[in-house]
Amino acid sequence: MPATLLATKRVEKPWGRHHLYPGFPDPAPDAEPIGEIWFQSPHPEEPELLIKYLFTSEKLSVQDHPSDEEAQKRGLPRGKDECWTILAAEPDSTIAVGPLAPMTREELRTSAEDGSLEHKLDWKPVKAGDFYYSHSGLIHAIGAGLTLIEVQQNSDTTYRLFDYGRPRELHLDDGVAVADLNPYVAPPQPGEVEPGRNILVEGPKFVLERWTGGKRTIALPSGKSGWLVPIRGEGVIAGVAWKAGECVMVTGEESLHASEDADLLFAYPGDRRL
Repeated sequence: MPATLLATKRVEKPWGRHHLYPGFPDPAPDAEPIGEIWFQSPHPEEPELLIKYLFTSEKLSVQDHPSDEEAQKRGLPRGKDECWTILAAEPDSTIAVGPLAPMTREELRTSAEDGSLEHKLDWKPVKAGDFYYSHSGLIHAIGAGLTLIEVQQNSDTTYRLFDYGRPRELHLDDGVAVADLNPYVAPPQPGEVEPGRNILVEGPKFVLERWTGGKRTIALPSGKSGWLVPIRGEGVIAGVAWKAGECVMVTGEESLHASEDADLLFAYPGDRRL
């Protein structure tokens, strides 16, 4: 089908929230908090990308993910690059991206074991509108008080390095082995390439664009899919109606009709813009 409205999967997390974001019903006060909302295709293992919303009330673990090469060494189909578009943030919210200074693998392991790793990371203040690309191997941690959209390679492989004393399994052997030990360097952000079309990141694993509302044509190569993620507004594509809080997978060439107030993300695999 040229356009498919994806199923919504609500994921309970101890670090989640009871108050989510416009477009999503809040869980009942006595229910478990919701930490993530996933958008799943009819065959969730097949697509190259996965789109999620995250709602945090506590810091997430310090972690990293393998590259395609490292994943395939371990019998996994792909690695995990990801990125975060910040929709809302508390005044003191932060995200850790990489170490403050270069580390050795021995120092990384020792710091993870003795708890000092948290203080050796570059915790950056974040606000609504910020964007971060997290390449495979990046040591990172998403902080508390954030609402964000995560676009990622379709992999659930996470190596937890440190978890603030919570009783959860760590994955130090793999996490240390695949880690990028150097401070974070953000990839180029092309910015606005035409009115109402901003390129947030262009490769290496996917492209993410941010669009304003109105009419436009989406033209995807044969065999490629794109993910339309409406942050605000409503519209129609290929006869499929959508609104904020949903996600539509698109193939082929289609006309998009979006309300003038719309704020849209559009993601697709590859290393260059369409």
